[in-house]
Amino acid sequence: MPEEIIKLGIPAGSLQEATADLFKKAGYNITFSGRSYYPSIDDPEIECLLIRAQEMARYVEDGILDAGITGYDWVMETQANVHEVCELVFSKASRRPVRWVLCVPEDSPVQTVHDLQGKRIATEAVGLTQGYLAKHGVTADVEFSWGATEVKPPRLADAIVEVTETGSSLRANHLRIVDQVIESTTRLIANRTAWRDDWKREKLESVALMLQSCLAAEGKVGLMMNVRRVDLPGILDALPALKDPTVASLSDPEWVAVNTILDESVVRSIVPRLKSAGAIGIVEFPISKIIE
Repeated sequence: MPEEIIKLGIPAGSLQEATADLFKKAGYNITFSGRSYYPSIDDPEIECLLIRAQEMARYVEDGILDAGITGYDWVMETQANVHEVCELVFSKASRRPVRWVLCVPEDSPVQTVHDLQGKRIATEAVGLTQGYLAKHGVTADVEFSWGATEVKPPRLADAIVEVTETGSSLRANHLRIVDQVIESTTRLIANRTAWRDDWKREKLESVALMLQSCLAAEGKVGLMMNVRRVDLPGILDALPALKDPTVASLSDPEWVAVNTILDESVVRSIVPRLKSAGAIGIVEFPISKIIE
């Protein structure tokens, strides 16, 4: 058993598999076992615990966990005093931020938040909703929803504040978005005392670096090719890149090798142009991590 351990909270539920998948790409294998709340990880310096994202920030603030992964929305909901290590833009269904939105039935007369003065709003994020209403000078009855929030209007509530990624569930329940309350992405957060510990801070910074490098590489591929020096200006003009492409001399002084990284979506259109401009031996290769 190593002398130093990072107690890391892994979000249970909808983010669980997405988190494990990201860690795997970063080189950490997390294994879930049956009903155990203690997943194993192939790093002896990390101890994992499955915790609901809604509760994560509170346990990190209290020092029960050194760090954890949760949404910015839940940090704001609990008003936890934690250190944000980094932003990790991923969620259960996409790589887009999630949104908490104020919704009403499609046929509701409500057009703005001010129309909800004195009305009832159901939500799982009571603190966020109360803060949003206060900002707009609206007083309403905000009640905690234990689930199935989308089905509560109009009989059980006049409006809801609910989280959405694609909006498909809202549309299926004939709900209309009135306003956005908050946009949220996933964050790696740390206990402030743990962050002041040199070893723990360095360890968390290393984990954050690897996780972010995997997200930065998503949708990117590498492209390398050989080019005559006289054709190089035309090739470089045709190549989008993160930065300037790498150009290396070959044994034949009249030729160079060009290596670059670009969006996978543009490869199909750019490769024919490169070939026409004189590139040969064009090779596309996968990119798993990009570290700036």
